[in-house]
Amino acid sequence: MDTQRLVQPFTMEQADDDGDAAAGDALCDSACGTPSTGGSVGSSSVDSDTPRGVTLSWRDLSVFATGQRSGRGAPGRRIIKHVSGAVRPGALVAVMGASGAGKSTLMTALAHRSPAGVAVRGDIRVDGRPVGDFMRRLSGFLHQEDLFVAELTVREHLHFMARMRLDRRTSCWERQRKVEQLLRQLGLTAAQHTRIGTPGHDKVISGGERKRLAFATELLTEPPLLFCDEPTTGLDSYSAQQLVDLMQRMTERPRGRGKTILCTIHQPSSDLLARFHRIMLVADGRIAFIGTPEDALLFFREQGYVCPASYNPADFFIRTLACMPGSEEASKVAVRRICDRFSASDHARKMEMEVLQDLGERDKEAAWGDEPAPVEPPLWPQKLWLLTGRSMLQVARDPSIQGLRILQKVAIAVMAGLCYLGTVSVSQTGVMSVQGALFILVSENTFSPMYSVLGVFPSELPLYLREHSAGLYGPGAFYMSKVLSMLPGLVVEPLLFAVLAYWLAGLRDDLYAFALTAVIAILTMNVSTACGFFFSTAFESVPTAMAYLVPFDYVLMITSGVFVKLSTLPSYVSWTQYLSWLMYANEAMSILQWEGVGNITCPDATLPCLQDGEHVLDHYSFDASHLSRNMIAMAVLYALFHSLGLICLWRRVRRLQ
Repeated sequence: MDTQRLVQPFTMEQADDDGDAAAGDALCDSACGTPSTGGSVGSSSVDSDTPRGVTLSWRDLSVFATGQRSGRGAPGRRIIKHVSGAVRPGALVAVMGASGAGKSTLMTALAHRSPAGVAVRGDIRVDGRPVGDFMRRLSGFLHQEDLFVAELTVREHLHFMARMRLDRRTSCWERQRKVEQLLRQLGLTAAQHTRIGTPGHDKVISGGERKRLAFATELLTEPPLLFCDEPTTGLDSYSAQQLVDLMQRMTERPRGRGKTILCTIHQPSSDLLARFHRIMLVADGRIAFIGTPEDALLFFREQGYVCPASYNPADFFIRTLACMPGSEEASKVAVRRICDRFSASDHARKMEMEVLQDLGERDKEAAWGDEPAPVEPPLWPQKLWLLTGRSMLQVARDPSIQGLRILQKVAIAVMAGLCYLGTVSVSQTGVMSVQGALFILVSENTFSPMYSVLGVFPSELPLYLREHSAGLYGPGAFYMSKVLSMLPGLVVEPLLFAVLAYWLAGLRDDLYAFALTAVIAILTMNVSTACGFFFSTAFESVPTAMAYLVPFDYVLMITSGVFVKLSTLPSYVSWTQYLSWLMYANEAMSILQWEGVGNITCPDATLPCLQDGEHVLDHYSFDASHLSRNMIAMAVLYALFHSLGLICLWRRVRRLQ
């Protein structure tokens, strides 16, 4: 695909050839309507969307590991040491060096994306303007590890990202046009309706397609500046070559619209290295060389390091600048000498002049004006809607999340109901059967749901942190989307269980009693899930969360009113019953079964018997007037656990970022 093909206009007729989105693509703009007259659908080209290229320059840049989460503590170990440089528009630059040289640290500092615990000192500018928060809008960052929602298709992912990243004033047709363009240009048309999958688990699209999809995600906003962290890692030589060719074409767009691309790369082949316009060699936190690969070979020859004719130059550079085992001190001295000589070379002086020129001048006519044009992101309700839709697709397409759980609930309800079939009656022996059936209704809607959601946040936190750092959405929208996406299942599951278990067991034949029992079962499962969400966000791993949840479960069971008479609990532990929704649910269901029951058969008048429903409730320390109180208390616990879960997620995000 040549440059002319890259910039040719895109028309809706071409889009039709690519095929429509799948019928089930809930995240796609499937009903855009008719484009407005004079719109950009049929007339705009890539050039009209692409901003002019920018110059990135930095001077006397140092990066420290502070050990402080804010990055504002006293400077600690210096990782990057007083480096300077500049990259012009249309340049594809390979950042190379041995492991631990500081490549990724330097690039994240230049991208204004340094993690917590890192302090950046020095002057970084874009077209002469000091970098700030606008850098995230002006640049794209391709991470080494690609993170996606495995259940989405390629097209669904791009449509979701288009609606999240683009200005909310962008028309539906414009979003669709951008997605269609990127699918074509990055060779993803054939895979557009294929699920992304998870590498090593349910891999669906190839590694090369995953990397191109990550590129497409960053290109949605047409950033003039692009940072790529080890983009060829894990790819075969052909896929790596295709990827670098793609980056090369991005830098070669006409009329000054070529992108500025910095790319860390690990031991590229000689053919791959030749595709980069410039290379930046990093060693021990310093710049060992910046320039063309040919100039680098000449510079190293002048220092007494000659690359053999049949040797890969990239391997030669990295080996020369590496710290060799067994001769660490000698290697450090050699690296220091190379960096010092580069600092005093004509290459460095020329680069320093470029940096000073860029730092001293400010292009008033830059395409993006005095400041990058502000982007109006989607409103919070729109973000919540999109996130909930994505999460519901995850639930619907992963049988382990919902389908198998429903089948499990049906099977357990049938088995439990059949066990109690014929044993439930208004008699002394029937009292135990009724209470046992009620406890099954409560416990089955408590423990399994609570443990099943412990992995929700630990498993999705890396993706959330990635998207949160990109400014897409906050913890509130993310947390609420998970709650809302699971809500249909948290109604259907307990309702099915209650219907089957209640009538098979032969509990009280009263529609009012059954309806409220089903409502209480639904409340029970929702409170249990809320508690599971809280533990999922409060602890960093599932095993740790389980270690704390198990003893909490025992407290819930002991204070449920089934194993111990609540009125006999010691005063120092009796307060724990008010944290147990099992107690509230068990008491409420017992009230519905026994309130108004006037006579219970007593086979032997000489023995103490439970004479009526009031005596049964009193036997378990239950109060018939507590029905409404119990349901309100469960609703309060539901809100409390979710509030605590959201606070824990917010604190965790702050700690990690």
